[in-house]
Amino acid sequence: MQGLRTKFRTAALVCGLLLSTLLLYSVNLREREKTGLFERSVLRVTAPFLEVIDGTGRALADAWTHYLWLVGTASENERLLAENSLLQGELDALEELRLANERLRELLEFRETAGVEAIPARVVAEDATSWFRTVVIDKGTRDGLAEGMAVVVPAGVVGRVLKVSAGEARVLLITDASSAAAALVQRTRTRGVCRGRGEGLTLEFALRQEDIQVGDRIITSGMGGVFPKGLLIGSVVKVERGDYGLFQAVEITPAADFSRLEEVLVLVREAP
Repeated sequence: MQGLRTKFRTAALVCGLLLSTLLLYSVNLREREKTGLFERSVLRVTAPFLEVIDGTGRALADAWTHYLWLVGTASENERLLAENSLLQGELDALEELRLANERLRELLEFRETAGVEAIPARVVAEDATSWFRTVVIDKGTRDGLAEGMAVVVPAGVVGRVLKVSAGEARVLLITDASSAAAALVQRTRTRGVCRGRGEGLTLEFALRQEDIQVGDRIITSGMGGVFPKGLLIGSVVKVERGDYGLFQAVEITPAADFSRLEEVLVLVREAP
């Protein structure tokens, strides 16, 4: 049995060597322009093997080329993703700058239209609990601010300066429960006092017989020495007169969006 295996391996080795020799010989023959009968016979015998070898070589070459292409594509994709992320960051920064410039332009236009001297400031902190509502701005006494000054945005009244230091000030929002402002119903000139109630406002001391309707605009009356006359406070959203009592209950939604306060104007004084 062992001798048979040895003979088989020897025969296989001889056949392999012979086939390898013929293949090498046939490869050289394919490059000749003219071949003899014996040479053509060798080429005919080795043709199937050569086709297999050629096909395998082409397949391996194609696979290697495809692999290199995939590696190059992956590297290019990573580069493009990094570049895209960088460009997106730059676009976001430019968009923020554009929005800030637009808000600043609105503040400056409002200051010119209102005809008041005002100091622009940026909101840097917020303390808004259920009832106690304030924000901190980045201007203080060295910028000309003082306690009691009115704070507004183009949309309407924000509040008044509550405390002030050299470099910053705390603003009491008009929606705070301790805040109050003398007000008018713009359409009918009905007087009252706007008081904060957390998220919204109420108009107090408006007599029952006065004509107040949903949608009426509420403005500052100029009384009290804090807010100049004519600044928008908000709009009426609910009116209840009831059957008894001297006054009607009026609910108001603020004109200013306190959830998006970023820049404000502090009114120094009315223009002469």
